Amino acid sequence: MEIAVIIGAIVVSFLVFTWLLKVVRATLKTAILVAGILLALQIIFGIGPSNVWDQISQWLPSFQPTN
Repeated sequence: MEIAVIIGAIVVSFLVFTWLLKVVRATLKTAILVAGILLALQIIFGIGPSNVWDQISQWLPSFQPTN
């Protein structure tokens, strides 16, 4: 009985660990992509991250649902 619990715990731990690695990998890919886009905007057009954030902040209230 104890061996089954240990094997089950190992399997669950392995599944959680592999899921966590996939999430971290996807997060890092997205972060690198966003950083690359911001860097390209800065170098090519002279648009800084604060300009991009200001524009996003202006757009966000228009997407909120009205009651």
